[in-house]
Amino acid sequence: MTDSIIKTVEIAAPVERVWDALIDHEKFGAWFLVAIDQPFAVGQTNTGRMTYPGYEHFPWESRTVAIEPMTRFAFEWPATGGDEDAIKNGVPEWMLVEFVLEPSATGTTLTVTESGFDKVPEPRRSNVLRSNDGGWTEQMQNIKRYAEG
Repeated sequence: MTDSIIKTVEIAAPVERVWDALIDHEKFGAWFLVAIDQPFAVGQTNTGRMTYPGYEHFPWESRTVAIEPMTRFAFEWPATGGDEDAIKNGVPEWMLVEFVLEPSATGTTLTVTESGFDKVPEPRRSNVLRSNDGGWTEQMQNIKRYAEG
């Protein structure tokens, strides 16, 4: 097993546009399909709810860890993996999600890394890894479409 998920996507848009899609909580929500109640700020907790069809009853909670303009945005969130019981009852494990932006010949290279899976006990660990791996594959295409549009 691995402790992290890493996904990279090339986006045909300038770093500034991709950064704005990440750091503006309303724009983030537009492509991630979540309604977040307040702007991202280091050390602050963000709350809200998913707007993804079929998951509208799932809450959003994250803690902003880093905002390094045009290069890195990071937050922690609970390791629920979309599991109804874990969401309802809460989990002690929080995962670190880091977005790193680099200028490229065609625009921006965006890499997301979610780490901390080694803290999650089995069998939930395998389920969270599988669920989040598929989720990040979809979300990277979502931000690509959003930033390029």
